[in-house]
Amino acid sequence: MNSILQMNPKYKWTRGLLLAGLVLLIFSLTGCMYPGDQHSTGSGYRESVKRVQAAVDDYQEQEGLLPIITSDESTPKYEKFLIDLSKLQQKGYLEEIPAAAFEKGGSAYFLILNEETDPVVKLMDLVTVQKVNDVQRQVNLYKSGHGGELPAAAELYPGLSTIDASRAGTESIKLSSVYSGQPLTFIMDKAGTVYADYSPDIRSAIDKNGGTPEADRDLRLELEEASYYVPVKSLPYLWIDGRPVAQSPLE
Repeated sequence: MNSILQMNPKYKWTRGLLLAGLVLLIFSLTGCMYPGDQHSTGSGYRESVKRVQAAVDDYQEQEGLLPIITSDESTPKYEKFLIDLSKLQQKGYLEEIPAAAFEKGGSAYFLILNEETDPVVKLMDLVTVQKVNDVQRQVNLYKSGHGGELPAAAELYPGLSTIDASRAGTESIKLSSVYSGQPLTFIMDKAGTVYADYSPDIRSAIDKNGGTPEADRDLRLELEEASYYVPVKSLPYLWIDGRPVAQSPLE
């Protein structure tokens, strides 16, 4: 059959139409997903996380420790325990490094949460990290050029404000949530440290689950449990007066 298709121009033309139709079908199906779906529920990411989780579990069982890259104690929770994917592959626990991984040109780091009790593999979105860092760089430049003054706009939470994009020069930097695809706001504390505000995503997760969160529960757990992604570049949130409120480290 292959030789017939190659030799007969009619069949070759027909095969081209079929392939073109298949490509259009694939794009139309993926286009139906709402923005952010490819991050939070895409089958490629889901399968990649499952494969790395199995490799981490096997490694810990056989080696007696976790395959993580050593980090500084001051490293934030959602950036701390990065998985050494190369080690997993070299030792035969992982057949190949997932395409989603930064090590393979992807846009995510694989990391471990609950490292001491029940290690679970999650993803850190590097686009979010980069955009927060870009805004941080601009805030630092403004601060150094204005005698320590910050380009603060309105106070959004106690000790935390939004950023005046026109003063900071960050108008072109836009951040979309890995959970919903919706825009997220950049906020900063009184020292000028920049974070992403995940309040809309947290509120959506709570509304979906129903009930009222416990007063002392860090509401970022809602996002941990709902997705393969961690809320990187974030602050703890508490449920106060019927809404998620970010907690400044300086208050």
